[in-house]
Amino acid sequence: MKDIYQVIDTVRLSEKATLLAEQNNEYVFKVDRRANKLEIKRAVEQLFGVKVEAVRTCNYAGKLKRQRRSDAGRTANWKKAIVRLKEGDTLDLI
Repeated sequence: MKDIYQVIDTVRLSEKATLLAEQNNEYVFKVDRRANKLEIKRAVEQLFGVKVEAVRTCNYAGKLKRQRRSDAGRTANWKKAIVRLKEGDTLDLI
């Protein structure tokens, strides 16, 4: 991973992500599955101009999906990163 625009895919906006942002100054991103914590930290710092304190990652397996036939498909596997910013830094995502 070299390009910071390939590391971060989207921002996850949900109830839990909003609570994390308000209470713990943590933000949730959907990231590339091959990205490690150092690459995620560097990408967030360069894209948003903030200081990152910690990064936690979670890998999620895709779900089985079936549509009107006996054979099943599968959604894509994905990775989530929870990024904690330094005290005083915030992101305006909306």
